[in-house]
Amino acid sequence: MAENDKKIRGSHILMRALQEVGVDVIWGYPGGQIMPVYDALYDYRDVFRHILVRHEQGAIHAAQGYARVSGKTGVVLVTSGPGATNVMTGIADAMIDSTPVVVISGQVGNNMLGTDAFQEADVIGLSTPVTKWCYQIRRPQDVAPAVAKAFYIASSGRPGPVLLDITRDAQVGLAEYHFDKCTSIRSYRPIPPMPEKDVRTAAEMIARADRPLLIYGQGITLSGAEASLKAFLDKTGIPATSTLLGLSALPSDYKHFIGMAGMHGNIAPNVMTQKCDLLIAIGMRFDDRVTCKMSEYARQARKIHIDIDEAEIGKNIQVDLGVHGDAKAVLDRLTELVPSSDYSEWEKVAVKCREAEIEEVINPEIHPTEGPVTMGEVINTVADIVKDSAIVITDVGQNQMLGARYSRFNQKRSLITSGGLGTMGFGLPAAIGAKVASPDRQVCLFCGDGGLQMTIQELGTIMQEGIGVKIVVLNNNWLGNVRQWQQLFWDSRYSFTRLINPDFKAITEAYGIKYLQVKDRDKLVETVQQMIDEPGPCLLEACVLEEGMVFPMIAPGKSVDDIMVTKDKLFVYGE
Repeated sequence: MAENDKKIRGSHILMRALQEVGVDVIWGYPGGQIMPVYDALYDYRDVFRHILVRHEQGAIHAAQGYARVSGKTGVVLVTSGPGATNVMTGIADAMIDSTPVVVISGQVGNNMLGTDAFQEADVIGLSTPVTKWCYQIRRPQDVAPAVAKAFYIASSGRPGPVLLDITRDAQVGLAEYHFDKCTSIRSYRPIPPMPEKDVRTAAEMIARADRPLLIYGQGITLSGAEASLKAFLDKTGIPATSTLLGLSALPSDYKHFIGMAGMHGNIAPNVMTQKCDLLIAIGMRFDDRVTCKMSEYARQARKIHIDIDEAEIGKNIQVDLGVHGDAKAVLDRLTELVPSSDYSEWEKVAVKCREAEIEEVINPEIHPTEGPVTMGEVINTVADIVKDSAIVITDVGQNQMLGARYSRFNQKRSLITSGGLGTMGFGLPAAIGAKVASPDRQVCLFCGDGGLQMTIQELGTIMQEGIGVKIVVLNNNWLGNVRQWQQLFWDSRYSFTRLINPDFKAITEAYGIKYLQVKDRDKLVETVQQMIDEPGPCLLEACVLEEGMVFPMIAPGKSVDDIMVTKDKLFVYGE
């Protein structure tokens, strides 16, 4: 319902509009051209929890972590110029990973636009390619409508980032307050109608398949389709594999779940991708880290692609049937149409592959008998102690791939990582956002010594806000993932990947955060338990095997068939 009131400043209109759309947390950093908004925010201290980060990049990544755990839209407030440009990496990250965030940036006055005024940047020009929508607000009366539209666009359909650039005139000018909730925009159809004909065709294709395989991505979570996916799989018995961002949509121990697909995925999904006669893809975009050499990806199979974003259908992989629809709605209808089936013989391929992977890869990584502690060993120990119930955050690199492989999940929205952009420095602020979104759940971050130092200043945010995240630094003194590629594919020419690290103990304790370290295997369980039992934030530095590797691996440019289980051995099914 619209509301009328006396004229107020645009900055106060912004506060009231944010309250209308249900904002409760704002991540931000003040500066000159957003000062009127921050002054108005002072009067709303009891309405919004504003968290002062230490760098604008920390704000956007924290908002992403908050959004992906809570399902709400993350909100970021920054100043003009460098404040706005510092969030661009996170906006691009949110765009490719379909994360709903609204960024509000200050801007110089209307009469100064285009003059290269102090701290002016063309924020709209910079953000247009990496946002669902961006808009510059120049009048106070446009503030509330822009906010309503921004939150509708960010959270509807395939979610994504929206940026509002608000000039000083719009912030300090006077206007009446009117707020009307945005529920539709002409030419924007976030939820397509049920494609009944295509769904029926899909059901017929599924009924005729002898070796179907279902691969799902984060679209399952974004649609709220976790229960619908499980119901479909319970009825059909079709084996299912996940992309990296799809992990935790199904419990790790679910009977039809065969693991993660792709470059560092499990063996079974990749083998079965190349053996299936029907591939059903839901809420994923056939990223190159899943398909590897696209021209050889599942060539033998007919393919169905179900996605809410029509632009993704046929973009990377040509399919036999595209179903443009919401994952939950389509799965619910498919479940009504498909017959009950038994693919137990087909699933024996997964069992055989899993047995080989346990012997050749998993046991050497998580149950080594000698040598330094391994990264996988640390991650598996954490999973054991938290009983698979933690929200797991990763940074990017070896810690990310091993965190995904050896963490286990029994609740949805439990793995938060930077997928498509692969942004180092994502992990620490995203963990802060995740903990704020779900304070009652354990939040465990796995990061490398390199990635941690990209946003290490956010330890100050943890200190000031008392945010109880558990940080596990897998310290191998390398930029580990790049070093692995250099070792395998560049003749061990380690070009600028060796790290000389600071004293993490001194830094951590300077921020008033509990510090632990583990080097010896016989102390690992005890030390991890101590970290988990710590009532507040804690950083555990795990000094791990320096030249550890992440296997299985499909080398760049190779087919999904070419699965390396060691640097010298390819997996061959049936041997």
